[in-house]
This record gives sequence, C-alpha cells and structure tokens, in this order.
Amino acid sequence: MRLFSFSGATTSMGDRAGEAGPVSRSRVLSLSCLAHALHDGYTDMIYALLPVWQADFGLGYGALAVLRGLYAGAMAALQLPAGRVAGRIGTRATLAIGTFLAALGYAVAGMSGTLIGLCIALAISGAGSSTQHPLASGAISRVYGRDARGPLSIYNFSGDLGKSALPAAISLLITVMPWRHALWAMSIVGALVAMVIALFLPSVPREAFPVDEASTQTRDGSGSGFSLLFAIGVLDTAVRMGLLTFLPFLLTAKGISRPMMGTALALVFIGGAAGKFTCGWLGARVGVIGTVLATEGGTAALIFATVFLPLTPTLILLPLLGVMLNGTSSILYGTVPELTSVDRTERAFALFYTGVIASGALAPIAYGFLGDRIGAPGATIATAITALVIFPLAFALRPRLSGA
Repeated sequence: MRLFSFSGATTSMGDRAGEAGPVSRSRVLSLSCLAHALHDGYTDMIYALLPVWQADFGLGYGALAVLRGLYAGAMAALQLPAGRVAGRIGTRATLAIGTFLAALGYAVAGMSGTLIGLCIALAISGAGSSTQHPLASGAISRVYGRDARGPLSIYNFSGDLGKSALPAAISLLITVMPWRHALWAMSIVGALVAMVIALFLPSVPREAFPVDEASTQTRDGSGSGFSLLFAIGVLDTAVRMGLLTFLPFLLTAKGISRPMMGTALALVFIGGAAGKFTCGWLGARVGVIGTVLATEGGTAALIFATVFLPLTPTLILLPLLGVMLNGTSSILYGTVPELTSVDRTERAFALFYTGVIASGALAPIAYGFLGDRIGAPGATIATAITALVIFPLAFALRPRLSGA
C-alpha cells in the first residue's frame, strides 16, 4: 500500500463524482491543514491562559478544568450535527461558518469582564470548532480514497503546528498587553482564516468515491474492532488532556517563569508534531499495536519523570513527552478508515472525534477535582496509570487489524 501520495494533480475520481467536476487534492489538503492548525491552536491556547484566569478569577483546579471542559464539551457535542449541517449547506460553508464562530468566541472572551461571560464565550468558540475535525478529515478521505492514510497523517501533523504556534503566541502577547487584548488579536487571525476557507476551499462531493473503491471494507468483527479503537482513543485523550491540564502547575511549582511557560508548552507540542511522523514511520514497521504499546508505555514513564524530576531535566524531556503523548493519536486516526467502509468514513470520523473530544472535556474535570483532593502531582500520576490501562485493549484489537 502506498502510504504517501500527495500529488497536487486533480483527482480523476472527482470526475467520476458526476456534476461536481474535478477536485484539487492539494487545495483540499492544504486548506484542511490550515483549518486544523487554527482550531487545534485555539483549543490548546486555553492551557496557556489557565494560570492567568486562575489569578484573575480565583479559581481552583476543578473550576479551571470546567472552563476547559466548556470549550471541549461544546466541540464534542456538535460533531455529528456539524456533519448534518454540511449535508444541507455544504462542507465549505459549514467549515467557514464554524471557523468564524470559533474566532468570534475568543473576541467575546476578550470583551467579557465576568466569569459567566468567559464561560459563554468559550462555549461559542468550542461550538465553532466542532465543524473542523469530521468535515476536514472526511473531505481528505473522500478526495484521496485508498491513498488517504498519508494525507491524513499530514493533516494530523498540521494540528500540532497550530498547537505549537498559538499557545506560544498568546503566552508572548500576554506579557506585553492585557490578556483580553491578546484574545482580540488572535480572533482576527481566525476571521481571516474563515474568509480564506470560504473563498478557496473546493466543493468536495459528498460521495467522491464509490464504495467498491474502499481501501478496506467492513469485515466480520470490524464493529467490535472500531469499538476497541474508540475506547483506546478515549483513554489516550484522557491521558493527554489530563496531563496538559496539570503541566503548567507542575512547572510553576518547579520555578518556571511565565514567559518560559509558553516555550515549555511549545516544546511539548513540537514534540507532538514530530510524533505524528515518528509514529507513522514506526507503525509501518512494527504495526499499529506495537506502536500503541510503545507510545503508551513511554507516556507513562515520562509522566512519572515529569512529576519527580527538577525543572531542567523536565524541560529536556518535554519534547519526547510530546512525541509519546500525540504519537498514539496519529496511529488511531489513520486506522479509522480501515475499520469502516468508505461510504461511512465521515460518520465514523464524527463518532470517533465525538468520543475523544468528549473525553478531552470530561477527563480534565475528573482529574481536576481529583487534584483538588490529592494535589496536582497525585492527579498527574493518575494519568500515567490510565495510559497503562490501554495495554489490554490494544492486545484485544490486534486480531481485528491486518498487519497490526
């Protein structure tokens, strides 16, 4: 199987789609990546803002996790409705409107002077971001067909570029201006991206590829295989989001400065971006399950190291921690099409993203309240234990995957 085929040529399958005409693969991929970078950056900017909001509003760990959960919860709850809206008005219009709403939410947060206003603003932004994952990944899957795993890897990598750039940018901005003004500046970036999507994203046919072109078809047991993949994705996300919730506070306790905090988070996210390619390469050689076991075991070990080591060694390990944290997700997302038929791929992505984003919303709340009871180090150790729970699920998934 060809893992990487990123030809900018117009796909011939688009011609077979009928009236929609040919579709530029490269433009669909590049604009999907742009949307992914922005929305993932918006999502993870919250981590850099949590200590600021804690100081401004006097919040505990649990309340801070609720703020993060409002954004992620709105994003998770509207994944499937976003697909239905796209079926009525088109992928391009839905994605552009969602991107504009995500930017508007941060603009409203910048105008709000109360905690209630901030909560409403985060919910608006999260609702806008609900459009990006299922629609962009579904569009890439449709225009690339059997060659979609490679482009999906690039798409996932682009999200980590946003996670690296936007939290670092907001951390820098809040050192030279009030955080509300910094949010206004970031919202302008989102509005510009929404305009680019509205003007230049091609209209992707809803059924760009006939079912018999599927790279893999639903097999006996594939339903249970998708359920196992779903469960692994939920737990993997819980580990990642739980750790990222506490990481700024662990680093603060070790004596890190506020400007350096953005750099530290960027190290994690840059490592995560590298993990997309590293784990794609590793997965092609040792299989999906071997890669999952390696990344989850490495994640658990590095979380323990982050809790107990001094600041300097911790900073050195942060890029490797990012590789392990995000590497699993790259493998899981690329495996979704293997367990579903092409005509159900977009819905499968919507279900998968609903689960992992809901986990991203709820897990930090659970870990946050646990942190209020036993402290940030203890709750962080709990995330490492969660990573180890994935091992038996991965072994159960192995027989349901070819070349796992």
